[in-house]
Amino acid sequence: MKFSEYQPRSDLLKDKIILITGAGDGIGRAAAISYALHGATVVLHGRTLNKLEVIYDEIEGLGAPQPAILPLQLSTATARDYELLRNTLQQQFGRLDGILHNAGILGERTELAHYNSELWDDVIAVNLRAPFVLTQELLPLLQQAEQASVVFTSSGVGREARARWGAYSVSKFALEAMSKIFALENTYPNIRYNCINPGGTRTAMRASAFPEEDPKTLPTPEHIMPAYLYLMGEDSAHLNGESINAQD
Repeated sequence: MKFSEYQPRSDLLKDKIILITGAGDGIGRAAAISYALHGATVVLHGRTLNKLEVIYDEIEGLGAPQPAILPLQLSTATARDYELLRNTLQQQFGRLDGILHNAGILGERTELAHYNSELWDDVIAVNLRAPFVLTQELLPLLQQAEQASVVFTSSGVGREARARWGAYSVSKFALEAMSKIFALENTYPNIRYNCINPGGTRTAMRASAFPEEDPKTLPTPEHIMPAYLYLMGEDSAHLNGESINAQD
């Protein structure tokens, strides 16, 4: 389908509880606002509390459902941190209708032969380990939903290997596989797992990866939100273990 032509109902996500990682800026921020404007109570995750508070106020100012804030440093999060996060969500909401795994770090654009091993560990921790552990930890809350959607953020370099993309590319290849395995092993028919590739988008990470590129030639995060709404809402209830391109 052509996502630019997708027109979701205004109440597509009414009464849904949706956790968004990396909600502080870029695509995560756009998704948080878009989901909230379509009726969801969004749980804003990020490293920087100040950024999350700004978005919290922005969402409240739009008259959308009151969001929640759950800051967590994914690169160093412990089992106890994840347990506390789950308990907080359990006490506050009792269930979870969706997760958008949007948080990610680029790492270095350099050859594997020269890739810093500590930075490699950080990229894998944020881009791959965190979505795995977070999904696993929150499964009991997802099971309580009528229909739950888990969305992992992929990349073009997670489907076709390209030089100098290092740990980022490896993490995205692994994420694609992980999403499919979750879908194949799933014993809860109310939960589905899919990937989304945002494509080249006007974000700080893209600017860091392609410093010579004119950002004005790229779509904004807001422009690709139809695909994000589609995957999170009931119109995509038939999709499980798939990977879509937001700019198709």
